[in-house]
Amino acid sequence: MSEVAIPNTSKPKQFYALMKPRVIQLIVFCALIGMVLAVPGLPNGQEIKLMLIACFGIWLVSGAAAAFNCIVEKGIDAKMRRTAWRPTAQGELQDWQTGLFSGVLCFAGCWVLYVYVNPLTMWLTLATFVGYAVIYTVILKPLTPQNIVIGGASGAMPPVLGWAAMTGDVGAEAFILFLIIFLWTPPHFWALALYRVEDYRKSGLPMLPVTHGNEYTRLQILLYTFVLFAACLMPFAYGMSSWIYLAVAVILSIGFCWYGFKLFQNYSDALARKTFRFSLIHLSVLFAALLVDHYIL
Repeated sequence: MSEVAIPNTSKPKQFYALMKPRVIQLIVFCALIGMVLAVPGLPNGQEIKLMLIACFGIWLVSGAAAAFNCIVEKGIDAKMRRTAWRPTAQGELQDWQTGLFSGVLCFAGCWVLYVYVNPLTMWLTLATFVGYAVIYTVILKPLTPQNIVIGGASGAMPPVLGWAAMTGDVGAEAFILFLIIFLWTPPHFWALALYRVEDYRKSGLPMLPVTHGNEYTRLQILLYTFVLFAACLMPFAYGMSSWIYLAVAVILSIGFCWYGFKLFQNYSDALARKTFRFSLIHLSVLFAALLVDHYIL
């Protein structure tokens, strides 16, 4: 998941930039899909209210995790063109300011989820915060080229959080949605890492193109798109969706596999960028198709 650079012209904008708003939008969207799919038929007024509150709580905690990430990686961010604009990398915000901001957001989000949604959703969201901000950012990312694969579990949690918010439980359907995002994450990030490889090399992060080379990374992307294709068929196979979703999933998955194959066959930075951008379209449209299919059934 990528993010958009926000001009750091004022303190409120600087703090908002720490939350990586474009990334958080996709997280909340995926959580909302989990909420909607957990409710048979059209939600009533009370369920819509619960969805909005849950989205707000998840948004707060996700923003807290993103801000904490900016503290840990400020030195790395300063070395990379993609992230050098961040307020922490620029020295516009001190660590204590960012840490306090992250702590307030996390506490507020957990309080909202615990009081107005349910304790399970709060604990799962807090566990996701720890998984991303601590286990992935502090431990995995600087130590292993499989950081994206293992750490992808945190990024795949939003539909599970959404499902838990509406049902107070976690069903098999939620884990299918989790699996799709989990398998989507490596080819998405590795496509980015391919054309940003020099940035990652300078930063010292052991991303796969740095440690194993361009060709090996391209092969992994291709293989993951094949496995992801199979996972994208699971909502239909399990009875969560109809032929409408299946048609969209097949078209999108063929597209992702085609990009993966073309990238493996003949690499260029331009094609890697297109693959990365298509991966965002793939996930967004796939989940939108699940939403549309849910209401047409």
